[in-house]
Amino acid sequence: MIYWHIFLAFFIPGMLGYGGGPASIPLIENEVVGRYHWLTVNQFTEVLALGNALPGPIATKMSGYIGYTQGGALGSFVAVFATVAPSLVLMIVFLSVIYKFKDSPRVKKMTLYVKPTIAVLLGVMAYDFFAESVSSSGWIQTAAIATISFLLMQKFKVSPVIVIVAAIGYGAVFMA
Repeated sequence: MIYWHIFLAFFIPGMLGYGGGPASIPLIENEVVGRYHWLTVNQFTEVLALGNALPGPIATKMSGYIGYTQGGALGSFVAVFATVAPSLVLMIVFLSVIYKFKDSPRVKKMTLYVKPTIAVLLGVMAYDFFAESVSSSGWIQTAAIATISFLLMQKFKVSPVIVIVAAIGYGAVFMA
């Protein structure tokens, strides 16, 4: 019965707070703290802080942790599945509809509009990251990290993963 409760505790917020982002956090809190009493408000706040500190979607990290504390590894799996199931189902339905009409001129036109939109959104995100870096680290360090990263990846063909880890290490040591 615990696995069914875990499933419901994360499936309902997943349905109502589509996307697993900040909109679903109060819904998860209502289920986990208010309905099932698995955590106190203070404990939930700590889990939220931990979820924010790690990369990736917050809701899936929180559901994995809370599911594990309540039902072990299977509870963690059930909780993460319940969190992503609504998005997964909607994505499959949407893709099947698009695939069915893939030769339609309207769908082709829509995909042509989506590509530049994504490019603009990525550009805005990159600008926001750059502006935040400049405001927190200053122009000199931001320019130095960007230049060194560019040279390492383009001239010396260093893997981007290594460059990112090195930049994080630099930030942890010199910016803390």
